[in-house]
Amino acid sequence: MNILIAFMVPLLWGSTYAVVGYFLQDISPVWIAVFRALPAGILLLLIHPAKSPLKWSRMFAISICNISLFFVLLFIAAHRLPGSVAGTLGATLPLMVLLLQWIQEGKKPALSKLGLAVLGLVGVMLLLNPSANLDIIGVAAALLGTLLMAQTSLWISRWPTNDQLGLAAWQLFLGGIILLPFAFMLAGMPALPTPKTWVGLTWLVVCNTAFAYWCWTRSVTLLGPHTMSMISLFNPVTAVLLGFVFLSERLSIVQWSGIILIFLSILLMKTIKAKPAMA
Repeated sequence: MNILIAFMVPLLWGSTYAVVGYFLQDISPVWIAVFRALPAGILLLLIHPAKSPLKWSRMFAISICNISLFFVLLFIAAHRLPGSVAGTLGATLPLMVLLLQWIQEGKKPALSKLGLAVLGLVGVMLLLNPSANLDIIGVAAALLGTLLMAQTSLWISRWPTNDQLGLAAWQLFLGGIILLPFAFMLAGMPALPTPKTWVGLTWLVVCNTAFAYWCWTRSVTLLGPHTMSMISLFNPVTAVLLGFVFLSERLSIVQWSGIILIFLSILLMKTIKAKPAMA
C-alpha cells in the first residue's frame, strides 16, 4: 500500500506541465503558484483541522522552500522551457538528494545509489530527448526548484511527525499566504478565470496538489527521501504515456528504451534495498 500511494505522486505530478501549458498559459506564474497552494491548503485544513505538527520555525522553512519558492520556480520553468527540458532537469532530484546528504550529513553516496540515479537520469534523457534552445532563466529555475525539493525532503525525514496530512495542509496554506503579497506586487491583480482556466485550476488544486502533497509528505516520511526521489523519475513517464494512450502519440524505440531504463533503476533500487547487510 505504501508503494502504491508513493506512485500516485508521479502519476499526478506528471500532468503539471501539460495542465499549465494547455489551461493556464495566460496566467502569471506567481499567481498560478498562489492559486495552486492556498486553496489546496485551505481544503486540507477543512478536511483535517489541526495545529501545526512541527515547530513554527521548521514549518515556515518547509513552507517557504517547498511551496512558496518551489511553486514560483516550477511555473517559471513551465512557461520558459519545453516540457522535455524541464522534465530532464527535474530528474536530477535523486542526485541532488545524495549530494545534500553527503554535504550536510557526511553520508558518502553508495556507488549503487549513485549508479541507479544516473541510470534513471539517462532513461529520462532518452525518453524526453531534451534537444532545444535553452532559456537560461528557465534552466536556473528548474534546477533551483529541484534543489529546494531535495532539501525539504531531507528536512521532512529529519523532523518526523505522525500527522502527515497536517504537515501537507500547513505547508500549502502557509506557502500560499506568504506568496499572496508578492503576487500582487509582482503581477498586479489577477485576471478573472475563464471556464477553461477553472478546469485547469480545479485539477491542479484538488488532485495535483492537495491529494498529491499528502501522498508525497507521507511517502517521504515512511520510505525516505532517496526512495521518493527515485520514484519521482516516473513524472515524465506519466506525461509521455498519457500522450501515448489518450492522444495516440507514437513512441520511438529510443523512448521505449528510456522507459525501460527508468523502470529498471527503480526495480534495482528495491532489490538492493531489500538485500540484508553483510556481517
